[in-house]
Amino acid sequence: MHDESRLLATRSEFPTLQKGVHLISHSLGAQPKKARAYATQFLDEWENESINAWHEWLPAVRDLGDIIGRVIGVDPGTIAMLPNVSSIQGIVASCFTFDDGKSATSSRLGPHQAANGFEGRNKIVYDDLNFSTVHYVWQEQQRRGAELCLVKSRDGIHPPMDELLDAIDERTLLVPISHVLFRSSAMYDAKRVIDRAHEKGAMVLLDCYQSAATVPLRLKEWNVDMACGGSVKWACGGPGAAYLYVRPDLLPKLRPMSTGWFGHAEPFAFDMGPMRYASDVWRLIGGTMPIPAVYTARAGWEMAEKLGVEAIRAKSLRQTRLLRSKVEARGFTVNTPTDDAARGGTICFDFPNAEAVSRELSARKFFHDYRPKCGLRVSPHYYTTDDELEAFLAELDQVRKLDINSMTTAAY
Repeated sequence: MHDESRLLATRSEFPTLQKGVHLISHSLGAQPKKARAYATQFLDEWENESINAWHEWLPAVRDLGDIIGRVIGVDPGTIAMLPNVSSIQGIVASCFTFDDGKSATSSRLGPHQAANGFEGRNKIVYDDLNFSTVHYVWQEQQRRGAELCLVKSRDGIHPPMDELLDAIDERTLLVPISHVLFRSSAMYDAKRVIDRAHEKGAMVLLDCYQSAATVPLRLKEWNVDMACGGSVKWACGGPGAAYLYVRPDLLPKLRPMSTGWFGHAEPFAFDMGPMRYASDVWRLIGGTMPIPAVYTARAGWEMAEKLGVEAIRAKSLRQTRLLRSKVEARGFTVNTPTDDAARGGTICFDFPNAEAVSRELSARKFFHDYRPKCGLRVSPHYYTTDDELEAFLAELDQVRKLDINSMTTAAY
């Protein structure tokens, strides 16, 4: 077993861990103590420096992007900070003017799209296990001429790898998939999907929300076209600080229609002429960045970089194997792949009346969550002890003995 003492030594840096048993880092990472200090720093700069605080705030946006870049394996200056993944997917979608599907050279194709090699492509390919917000964004692009190809999973757990690869063809423009699936913690072989897409001239937008900071990522090495995610979950950074990576050679080809003044080459020129996009990744930022979230997110990403995702992953695999064995011993249905290489950091399991049991456990501050077609989602992270896993399962056993109808109906 790897030495986990260095990881567990961080527990004192997370006040959240004193408030309950925190096994929900797949949805909301524990708050680092330093996040409060960074939030205070932002407020102090605002109070003390007034408008001059922007001289600190704008570099802070770039600095956080570079920290995230080091964690996910990309070069400095290639990350744009945005409020959330929904916005990111919409901005990426706005870079394309889709063929209407009637011909390979529709008159609706925009001049920039034709010039950049996207002509004749309007097909968007992803699976039915994707996160719903991604589906909503791309589904609505059908109004602009996109053709949706929703690949069905065979069992609701495993990514439909072969079917997805078969669906990627010469008309495919983009494959926006989740690296780790939220409903089962199953994981795509991202490199294989990227290679197939490139073979057919398509691009991949890889959503790393459920993998970054718990699964080692080598996005530059994998030659991914675009990747996105946020800080809420394993990164322990809170909401509002999402990120978009774009491969540098692809960046000049992207001209988002959903844009704003910070996407301009000279935002403070306040030019009312034609849009001139910034030459760097800020062309995709659009409007004013979520500065408070940039500050609060920094502490969690710094911790992930300091500890190293390889060490985090080793502990995660050991504890998820342990957790799986214990829920299987109770006869529960486990909706997460067995193979270490095929899963993220969560174990998803189900049993009769699981939703009601889950509500009661959360009310007792045994933090996890429940999702339909999934069951309970329970996630150890680098700060989780084996004793906490045992305590959670013991409490679960006690709750299951109660009269279900007498349980609290309080919402999460």
